[in-house]
Amino acid sequence: MNEISKVKTADGTVRPDYVPADAYISPDYVRLEKERLWPRVWQMACREEEIPNPGDFYTYDIADESIAVVRKTDGAIAAYHNVCPHRGRRLTAGCGRMGKFHCKYHGWQWNLDGKPTEVVDRKDWGELLQDSEITLHQVKSASWGGWVFINMDPDSESLDEHLGEAKTLLDPFEMDRMRYVWRKRITMPCNWKTAQEAFMEGYHVQTTHRQLLPYQDDYTFSRAYGKHAMFGYAPTALFGLPSPRISDQSGDMRKGLYEFNKEIWDTLKATTTDEMLAAGRRLMELPETATPFEIYVAFAKFHREESEKSGRPWPAITPEQQMAAGTDWNIFPNLVFLQQPTNVLFYRARPNGDDPDSCIFEVNVLERFAPGAEPRNVEVEVADDWRKVDWGLILEQDFQNMEAVQKGMKSRAFKGARPSPVQEVEISNFHATLLAYLHGGQ
Repeated sequence: MNEISKVKTADGTVRPDYVPADAYISPDYVRLEKERLWPRVWQMACREEEIPNPGDFYTYDIADESIAVVRKTDGAIAAYHNVCPHRGRRLTAGCGRMGKFHCKYHGWQWNLDGKPTEVVDRKDWGELLQDSEITLHQVKSASWGGWVFINMDPDSESLDEHLGEAKTLLDPFEMDRMRYVWRKRITMPCNWKTAQEAFMEGYHVQTTHRQLLPYQDDYTFSRAYGKHAMFGYAPTALFGLPSPRISDQSGDMRKGLYEFNKEIWDTLKATTTDEMLAAGRRLMELPETATPFEIYVAFAKFHREESEKSGRPWPAITPEQQMAAGTDWNIFPNLVFLQQPTNVLFYRARPNGDDPDSCIFEVNVLERFAPGAEPRNVEVEVADDWRKVDWGLILEQDFQNMEAVQKGMKSRAFKGARPSPVQEVEISNFHATLLAYLHGGQ
């Protein structure tokens, strides 16, 4: 594991500007992650809305492990290792509803509390088989932001401790009150870290998504909060005017801010909403002499008003809280999202077996809805090739990078990635945290 050691300097600290290529292409990393990361870290398994009623279950597969997350009869959520203690068959697959756990191999059964209720021909064992030995093995579970997290380590910190300051900064967005709008899952020909890091920095916008530069100052900052990190835009960054990279920042900001949201809506169908487009159109009510501050204040006011017209509740969040939370977060290890007061775009990447060059990648959109208008049972669109799914321009641009990066990192000339110490702290902090787990320090 020489490359894992090389990322540390002589004094034992992690270099913030270097990630060895082996982190993305080596089977040794896959092995260590299976041994030291996934069994010990809090990780998002599903959304609470996916298991709303008693008996609803969701099967979360990660590396060689499988966890059955279930809503119990009392409404509480529990999670169990998804394995029959008789002969090892998995008990659940996918998602659905059940009244009990049932092994389709020999017919053993358990209630939703994991207690055995049926062992066919139990008399064969006499006193050799005790209930305590065949009770389903429960793992830790907890909820935050509407997501259900699990942790297989009984001695782990609590979820609140794991989230730390990130929870404080993000709670005002009330993400637990959002619901799925669309969901897609694909097999990507790249490492799970390659996939998620494509969405953990805004530095790539100036080249990959150059069509956005007429509408925004794309320069970002990034900051770590314990195991987690974020990136955002400076308070002085102007949306609605061209990036300084391509021209002076002149033009009609009222029109530009609307056109920015329209471009995002047309090419991503996320991070903006119909109400945000309506708010953008109303900006032309302002005089041409309106200052950027006046335009932003008006846009926020119009957005809130349009949301109220649609019956969508607005969170109790201040402009200061929105600014402090930035734009994009990595909740270590593999949850990445961009949050807005009324919507969230989130990603999850997971290993695909033992192949370092492949991963399971999910893209999901959440929005707030008027009470009673929430969509039910939003299906996941699944494909084995991202080219078989309609993503829109922005995500297609990202996916082209992910595939090409994974191939490029196998070059003998590529020794390691060099993340920006200013704009890509989300990536370097992720690897510093990952390294701590792989070295057994977490």
